[in-house]
Amino acid sequence: MNQGCLILVGILVTLSLPYSHAFWRNENKIQTAVFLSPKFVLGPGSVENRFYYNVDFPKGHIAVKSFDAEVIDEAGNPIPLHETYLHHWVVVRYYVRKGVEISEFDDPRKFNESDYISARNSGICQNLGQFFGLGSETRKTSTHVPNPYGIEAGNPAEIPSGFEEQWMLNVHAIDTRGAEDKIGCTECRCDLYNITVDEYGRPLRPDYKGGLLCCYDHTQCKVKHGFEAVRRALYLRYTVTWVDMDRSVLPVKIYIFDITDSWKRSRSSTGIIAEHECKVEYDIESCDATGMGDDGCIDTRRISLGMPFGGYLIYGVAHQHSGGTGSALYREDGQLMCSSLPTYGEGEEPGNEAGYIVGMTTCYPKPGTVEISKGETLILESNYSRIRHHTGVMGLFYILVADELPKPMHALHTVVQTQDSIMVVTILWAAVALIGVVAVIAVAVHYRLKREGEDGYEAIGM
Repeated sequence: MNQGCLILVGILVTLSLPYSHAFWRNENKIQTAVFLSPKFVLGPGSVENRFYYNVDFPKGHIAVKSFDAEVIDEAGNPIPLHETYLHHWVVVRYYVRKGVEISEFDDPRKFNESDYISARNSGICQNLGQFFGLGSETRKTSTHVPNPYGIEAGNPAEIPSGFEEQWMLNVHAIDTRGAEDKIGCTECRCDLYNITVDEYGRPLRPDYKGGLLCCYDHTQCKVKHGFEAVRRALYLRYTVTWVDMDRSVLPVKIYIFDITDSWKRSRSSTGIIAEHECKVEYDIESCDATGMGDDGCIDTRRISLGMPFGGYLIYGVAHQHSGGTGSALYREDGQLMCSSLPTYGEGEEPGNEAGYIVGMTTCYPKPGTVEISKGETLILESNYSRIRHHTGVMGLFYILVADELPKPMHALHTVVQTQDSIMVVTILWAAVALIGVVAVIAVAVHYRLKREGEDGYEAIGM
């Protein structure tokens, strides 16, 4: 009786599991690889902002499940933000003609346009084409894509004939050891870098006080007089997890919104990329400069964005700099769709550096509960503290959107590796029949024991 019951319970439990949980992992083995960027060397106040082409990345037709990164030294030790500030890292996909060699350090301006094709994300900002990317928050921000979804890569059907898929990594890091103003260096204040022209020699606008144009590769932020420290070799260590792409995985599309987007709805607007101008960064004036007190000293910016796409929201996260107090995505009627709040460090160790954003919360709506309709208008909000002046801050919002939801029996079809619905039904009926057989055996055993007890055998225990 006990053995029969255990078998019955086991079968019932297995069949009661959601198919995505019961079968997904068995057919989709999670794989993990750890890679290193090319070495870069930084001394006090120096800046690394380089673009590395043809970097290591998992091969084949895959679905990426997470992408995490951090700055380390040659011994593999994590480097704290108060020593080397990770302004941002981004990973971009592109296609290159077979036989054309692109080295790690090539200048994209020298590429022959016929040999190079950008393979950007699905977003509406032309200059934000990355697939993956974060900043100082990278160590404590989840990038996990929930089952049964994944970010598709290496799809042969998408790679143009005669080309191959490759990946570019951009690392922007600032060494703030001995800096006169660490936060000022991380916010790329032009006066601290003594910069009046951009990296191409073009004069900066008179009102441009700080941002990416003042902390490009090989610039130098001001350090305290007499401070000395060794130059050291560093790497961006990035960890990728993925599964092989098959019918059990539903691909998601990547969209990135920017609070500086100047898009305005008009009768002729369609929401396509050409209508969006995303400036990426902006400044925050302090309360003192505007005559406001500390109470409510928050800079809140909101923009409306027309959606040229539709689908189901699967994941969302914001990217902000120090001073950020959170970001959110709303429907036009004010309904909250997704919010992302910063976590500030409280100590000295890597991942908990006081005064820096060390993580951003993420949202994982239950699949199907948050749908975006094509043509719908969404509201993006970004909030920053105005207690002090900030330059070059960002208000980005990443979302993953699925075109479809998991269908009933979706994973079970993958397990049996057939599209024949009759086979699936047969398996289910076999399982039902097995349950019936176990039940009959259990009843028979119970009946026999009962008869033996009635024939004079004593029952054991009560």
